[in-house]
Amino acid sequence: MSQQLFNPFQDLTFDEHFCFLSGVLATETMSVFPEWLMDHFKLGDERIEMMDKTKSYQYTDLKLPCSPRVKQAFEELDVKVRAAYNEGYEGMAALEEEELFQWTGRMVYGLLYYEMIYERDRLLRLGKEFNLSPHLKKRFGHFHLMLQSIIEPVTFIGKKPWTIAVFPLKYSSDIFSYRDDAISLMFSFGVNGFGFIACLQDNGIVGESQKEILQKMKGHVLHPVQFEELYARFHYSDYILQYRPEQKIEHVDDGITVETLPIKPIASKPVFGLWSDDIFAQLLSNYWQVYGIEREHILRFQKPPLSFLEHPYSKDFIDPESIELPF
Repeated sequence: MSQQLFNPFQDLTFDEHFCFLSGVLATETMSVFPEWLMDHFKLGDERIEMMDKTKSYQYTDLKLPCSPRVKQAFEELDVKVRAAYNEGYEGMAALEEEELFQWTGRMVYGLLYYEMIYERDRLLRLGKEFNLSPHLKKRFGHFHLMLQSIIEPVTFIGKKPWTIAVFPLKYSSDIFSYRDDAISLMFSFGVNGFGFIACLQDNGIVGESQKEILQKMKGHVLHPVQFEELYARFHYSDYILQYRPEQKIEHVDDGITVETLPIKPIASKPVFGLWSDDIFAQLLSNYWQVYGIEREHILRFQKPPLSFLEHPYSKDFIDPESIELPF
């Protein structure tokens, strides 16, 4: 395939007249969040904030310009994911990782798209030029290219360029937990029956750092407070990652290949920076506020930091059934 795929980050092309994924003229629109998901949890009138907290949108107002081909591809994927969703954890765990990447990637990229438009328009009103660093252009461009695997012959060689963890989770049936970080390309999703966490462009590095706790979790149905702590661990690990995940993109006769490149750390700079209990406790308290757990409850004088995943001394996994907090 000698033809280059559309890369909106090359010239910062975010225009309602062009398909967000393929770059062709847009004749359709599609929702950022799957409509069946919004209907199921009655999210339509709820609002979601942009990262700087000064702008928010109703979920139903978040639309992406697209071509019929792109809309059909995501609708077909949605049918498959919805069927898996109805089967709970077993159904979601049976999906291919690439399908979960594409499904979550649609939402994360959709929010990133709106972040780009919002920042561009904000700077325009101030008479300033909208631009991104070369690093972010490359990172977001690679993410966009990987998302095009839903319509183009983009294949992944060897280790996947993402971490996706799916696990059983116990929530009340009417509860829906969703978090994302569009800039870090992270996503978490929890409902009654299952949850999953996705780092969409970490080359599996963040997942590797958490493999011990993921192994301990097996066979357990997580309590929501454990789910929130797990996502906080992923999020903070991504924050202290000191090397940029890189991918090798090659054009071959029958498409494009994406290969993750291994990190080669130097002795003076480990893969991850120093873990700060203080910073982590501040992050975790944001997720645990619904339980009334504040930072000062997590960092306890002359005691190990509070955890609902591991016992502080033995490091054994905490049985979810022993946790008395509501779910």
